[in-house]
Amino acid sequence: MSMREINFDGIVGPSHNYAGLSPGNLAATRNAGHVSHPRAAALQGLEKMRANLRLGLAQGVFLPQPRPDHAWLDRLHQRYDTASPHLKAQALSASPMWAANAATVSPAADTADGKCHLTVANLMTMPHRSHEWPDTLRQLRLAFASGAFAVHGPVPAPFGDEGAANHMRFAAEHGRAGVEVFVYGERGGPFPARQHREASEAVARAHRLDPARTLFVQQAEVAIAAGAFHNDVVAVANERVLFAHELAFEHRDAFYADLRRLMPEVEIVEVPDARVSLADAVSSYLFNAQLATLPDGGMALILPGEARANERVWTWLQELVAGNGPIRRLEVVDVRESMANGGGPACLRLRVVADPATVDPRFLVDEAKLDRIAEIVTAHWPEAIEPGAIGDPALIAQVEQARAELLRALDLVELLDS
Repeated sequence: MSMREINFDGIVGPSHNYAGLSPGNLAATRNAGHVSHPRAAALQGLEKMRANLRLGLAQGVFLPQPRPDHAWLDRLHQRYDTASPHLKAQALSASPMWAANAATVSPAADTADGKCHLTVANLMTMPHRSHEWPDTLRQLRLAFASGAFAVHGPVPAPFGDEGAANHMRFAAEHGRAGVEVFVYGERGGPFPARQHREASEAVARAHRLDPARTLFVQQAEVAIAAGAFHNDVVAVANERVLFAHELAFEHRDAFYADLRRLMPEVEIVEVPDARVSLADAVSSYLFNAQLATLPDGGMALILPGEARANERVWTWLQELVAGNGPIRRLEVVDVRESMANGGGPACLRLRVVADPATVDPRFLVDEAKLDRIAEIVTAHWPEAIEPGAIGDPALIAQVEQARAELLRALDLVELLDS
């Protein structure tokens, strides 16, 4: 089997709007009530995928979910047209675009049964995200229906699980056995800690991981309080490399010692707080980057434009790539619409190590398929959504029709009745 890391990006849905529904996500709450641009947001995401393809990376997609989520409203005995503005916003949220929260993934090399395991995240902490998992699970079971995979339902409430955004994996190469690290929170000042240790432990058991090569690490309270609502806002890992802020972990020294014991070849690239503060890290999404292995074996950091715009961050990055470390290349992408709602390049993708031949090809993309998707987005996605428009029947009709057009074009009509 030809094992590769495949990045599955969420296509930004036609209902993308700024309702400020996520306490602790500073960008989302800061931009609440602003005018959103769903068409531009989706095209920016597609261009990011093209950039990945040009780097030689394998690329897949997840599709927008039905919005408004009438099935969720039905369980609340509510109709969209008569719901309160807050419920309307929660039912219309396009947050499934952030595929890093779709699931936690353990590659076959790490699991006792030799299958790649995926557990759909329950996202129970935030109401607007708590109703994502049934449709996410449906897509996961389509995309990964092959016997090479085991797809699990969510950890039950009340144990919050937010998926790969709080999970890291280290290995000499993607296809070799590695060390899996689950990062959980306990407190975060005024903000909730979204990943529960009990949920992480349940996922590790479901994935049949070796307890001796699995770590559970507490995210720093100061990081959560600064706006790092997920671990991937302050740390990212790839193969043998950890790229992290100095204040990312509550018990940093103990974690590093355990990691070095299990994987002596690990390279820890730590950004000092004195050079890049937590505030700068969170506002620039320096660590919410894709750290990727290129076909020539080198590593690239795929960053949002906001990282280049921050002088302290960019100065530090220039020194980083000029040195003798493992990260030698910087690639900047424009995902400003996603960033304004609190999600950078890493939020938009779920990493799956697998043989692409075992994945449903409808979920894999090349330049030609991205061209087709872009045509549909350009023709059908709303150009802008004003804050007061979420109750507009014409907007709702456009959002629902746009998704239907995309699913038909990608031959995924079985998702239309979801």
